[in-house]
Amino acid sequence: MDNVTGIIYAICRGFIDSLKGGVLLFYIDKQIKEKLIRKSTTKADLRKRDPSAQSSSKHNNQPCESMVLMRTMQCCMLNGGVFLVSIIIFDYGLLPLVKYLLTIIFGHSPGMDLAVWSWIQPFLSLTFSTIWVLPLFLLSRIVNSLWFQDIADSAYRYRQGRPLLLSSVSKLIADTLFSILVQALFLGQGMLVSNVPLPPLGDILALVHMCLLYALYAFEYKWYNMGWELHKRLTFIEGNWPYFLGFGMPLAVLTQLPDSYFISGCVFSILFPLFIVSGNEAEPVTGVCDYQLRLFSPVIAIANTLFNKTIGRAGRR
Repeated sequence: MDNVTGIIYAICRGFIDSLKGGVLLFYIDKQIKEKLIRKSTTKADLRKRDPSAQSSSKHNNQPCESMVLMRTMQCCMLNGGVFLVSIIIFDYGLLPLVKYLLTIIFGHSPGMDLAVWSWIQPFLSLTFSTIWVLPLFLLSRIVNSLWFQDIADSAYRYRQGRPLLLSSVSKLIADTLFSILVQALFLGQGMLVSNVPLPPLGDILALVHMCLLYALYAFEYKWYNMGWELHKRLTFIEGNWPYFLGFGMPLAVLTQLPDSYFISGCVFSILFPLFIVSGNEAEPVTGVCDYQLRLFSPVIAIANTLFNKTIGRAGRR
């Protein structure tokens, strides 16, 4: 009974911790700026007392600006103010307007407006998706990845200290490529289990996969800066899955609500910076479960096989 209580507590704690990013965002940014001001003032005082230190520190006397709040607002503006709004205007503004105009034009020919609409609507949707939605979506993925990294690095640097990173460039590249492959395979595994014949079971398994995957996304920046290799990151999640299940649940549920894949991507990109901040500040609940939820093990085996055949020998678990 105690084990069950601990699991429930860890899930609830993870859920609550994931929601703190919206509040912590403003406090962290303020604290970072205050720390930068104090650091700058201290360096200025030191140079006044010891003029010989001025030349040695002249290249380092400009502190880095906090990127947490600024990058988060930019993510909201790009994904919500530009991308999401354009889709909403097209779906709920332009298409209904065109349909209404067809009704007026072909009002004397009942059924003609529906016939014309049946081919003009797919044409407009395909044109809009090809010319605007898909290019902007791909661009936003690239820009978001850079902004997410800025948010994570800024939050980690001034809260946790200097990033440790991995020991060598080759190890860093191998870890990054292997991590991308594992995450892609795990996403496919989540889609696969959603097709389990028993609908409730399939939906639950798919949700569990997405919760753990989103938790990995959020914490990976922090663990990467701590110098953790992929096998350690995945083992930590599998061993303490109740907490990470709860942590990833809000984002997993919210991104599954929209029917459109692109809108779901917008929702993710708008909210994810908050979860990066939450993950950077969170202290996961550990040791509440006696068994690992080894959902990553199948994709690790597949990724090892593919990675060894195409790129070379990767670090095995």
